[in-house]
Amino acid sequence: MLMRLLQADVPGGPPPLLATELAATLLQGAVTTGVAALCAHLYVRYRRPWFGWFALAWGVYVARLLCILSFLLTSERIWLYWHQVTTGWTALVLLWASLVFLRQPKARPAYLVLALFPPLWSYLAIYRLDHFLWAALPAVLFLSGATAWTGWVFWRHYRIAGSTGARLLAIAFALWGLHHLDYPFLRAQGAWTPWGYYLDIAFELLVAAGLVLLVLDDLGRGVRALSLLSGDLQRRSDGAEPLDVLLSRPLALPGVRGTAMYLFDPRPTRGDTESLEDESPAEALDRVLEAARERTVSALAEGATPRGYFLRGAGGCEAWVGIEPVPAVRDALTRVRTTRRPQVVAASAGQPFIAALPVGSGSRLVGALVMAGDVRNPFTALNDDFLLALGQQVGAALDQWSLDRQLSTRTRALEQLSARMVRLHEEERRRLSRELHDETAQVFSAVRMQLEALRSLLPSDAAPRLDRLLGLVDTGIASIRQVTSDLRPTLLDDLGLRPALHSLVTDFTERSGLHVSFAAPLDLPPLSDDAELAIFRALQEALSNVVRHADARRVDVTVSVVDDVLSLVVSDDGCGFPTLRTGRLKDTDHRMGLTGMRERLLAAGGTLHLANGTPGATLCLSVPVPPTVSA
Repeated sequence: MLMRLLQADVPGGPPPLLATELAATLLQGAVTTGVAALCAHLYVRYRRPWFGWFALAWGVYVARLLCILSFLLTSERIWLYWHQVTTGWTALVLLWASLVFLRQPKARPAYLVLALFPPLWSYLAIYRLDHFLWAALPAVLFLSGATAWTGWVFWRHYRIAGSTGARLLAIAFALWGLHHLDYPFLRAQGAWTPWGYYLDIAFELLVAAGLVLLVLDDLGRGVRALSLLSGDLQRRSDGAEPLDVLLSRPLALPGVRGTAMYLFDPRPTRGDTESLEDESPAEALDRVLEAARERTVSALAEGATPRGYFLRGAGGCEAWVGIEPVPAVRDALTRVRTTRRPQVVAASAGQPFIAALPVGSGSRLVGALVMAGDVRNPFTALNDDFLLALGQQVGAALDQWSLDRQLSTRTRALEQLSARMVRLHEEERRRLSRELHDETAQVFSAVRMQLEALRSLLPSDAAPRLDRLLGLVDTGIASIRQVTSDLRPTLLDDLGLRPALHSLVTDFTERSGLHVSFAAPLDLPPLSDDAELAIFRALQEALSNVVRHADARRVDVTVSVVDDVLSLVVSDDGCGFPTLRTGRLKDTDHRMGLTGMRERLLAAGGTLHLANGTPGATLCLSVPVPPTVSA
């Protein structure tokens, strides 16, 4: 039929139909070559085999167009035969590319039958059959079925992953498959020339756009996943187990059903140290990461089989904890340990695909993040670098959290040590105060009594010297009483916090000559001994700093109780704390008085804040009131 149309010459030039079809064929050839180049570039960039199959399919399609072009120019049936063969092969390669994209199937001998259908049937249709419909219909059904099947594969991926690119590809191939059905009725009769070519070009461009969208979808998904993990590096877990937080992140990726953390470290048994027998996942992770940082993890020595266990699971992999990995997972873990690259394997119907990602601490491999799901790769369109980066981010986050836990543990130990040192310091001050009061002061008092007893025995001219001696003894007794009061405020023990603070302010006013106001409720809630002593010492240090550094004339001391928090505010009208050029206060941690103040308050559960006013400076400390007491 096509040959009869081509033979309908028009005088004065080539047939118009032939010229139009030649131009449309050349245009489609240029577009198809561009699409093939795009797929080849994506294959070189991401090393995904299905991009290579797509590039091969479009290359075969270009060969098909060359065949039809040769047939149009020569009218030889051999070119029509190869046109039909390459058309069928193009559909098969496109279908195979989509199957590789979704499942990575293995080549089987049965597939050879499908590959042989185009050359065999094309021979029968062109050289043996005279009835056009019977010759064209099986080939068209084969072509349309293969194209529709390709669209169904991408539609299935869209249902699993929600990819916009996969949906566009599914729609494009489905419509293209329907378009193939018009060949026996329209295109072969010349009715679609050149519009049939233009529709094919449109479908090719839709497929190219779908491939690009697939890459962009996966790029966006990968960037979001890495951004979430990067955010986890900056945040601290508020009561949540960090490992659970990290394992939950990949569950948001398309098609991922479950995740699990596998440690390349033998599980402690009863023969090991008792302290390791019942360790928590966080403790086990800290131990392995610490060993990796010290480069002493014996389980990471070279070997064929990884020794380790699943530390924690989430989603569909939650039940993996405490059981041995299935052979497919064990093989993937072995290859991860050998190559230190992500590995993806087909597992079972329950978990179709398993991806194992290396997780390390620095340059040391400590385990693998295992993801189970319905898609072969959460980033199907991209290379394994995104999976590798995902594993590295997980390792960095776990390492960071492990270091944070160790730092937090050591900080708590230092806080406990500091609190103990404060208590020991106060106990030593109490002991010295008691010894000075009970022994040294009593000795001075006895000396004074003995000197008074000597007055009647001494001549009258010695009385002035005796009075000077008695004055020195009185001065010594007063000094000892002042020292004992500074060492341990007796009013705090005898009368309570408010009288002790008021007495301290009154005594400071008399000694300094500054105007000091004191305001406090008549009844303060009882606090612990450590809290009351911390408040007293803080006020003592603050008033001392005003005299030494503030150059102030007035000081205001205010005590208040709001929402079960007792606050003491000391403000003056002096020069204030030194500041930086930005207006922020300079670091005051090196000042021993303020450091001691912070340590005492921290031991009592309190806080300390410093600020500059206009003018002067303000010191505010807060101590929580025990709930049982406030009730």
